[in-house]
Amino acid sequence: MLVVKNKSVGLEIPAEAEYIDVVRYTLYGIAANMGFSYEAIEDMKVAVSEAVNNAVLHAYEGSDAQKVDVRFETFDQGMQIIVKDYGASFDADSASSRAKPVLEQDIQRVGAGGLGIYLMQALMDEVEVTSEDGTEVIMTKFLK
Repeated sequence: MLVVKNKSVGLEIPAEAEYIDVVRYTLYGIAANMGFSYEAIEDMKVAVSEAVNNAVLHAYEGSDAQKVDVRFETFDQGMQIIVKDYGASFDADSASSRAKPVLEQDIQRVGAGGLGIYLMQALMDEVEVTSEDGTEVIMTKFLK
């Protein structure tokens, strides 16, 4: 296993969908250098895409394009990905408690939205969402 010193890489992107790939490519480069497996990297890419997409779609409704900050914090045991927007906050605890698996449900009955937090929780080792001065999602993945 690689020994990783604590490092931080930050991105400030416009809150626009076309910049999500920039975040995914950055994540791939950092995670691959750390020694994460292909499967773990793919899981992290889906989770970070959900977090950034939520910020793009919901944080700045009705206002001009704003920004999303993304930070990758590495440490010996893994990585934290922090996604922060400065738009409208939401009740993170309530949304998290409603996040449930959709197993054995008819796909027609699964509504749009609400799956993002569940996906992040399913794909990452730890997920924390706070809604103060915008929304911040902190996702942690440990090296196995």
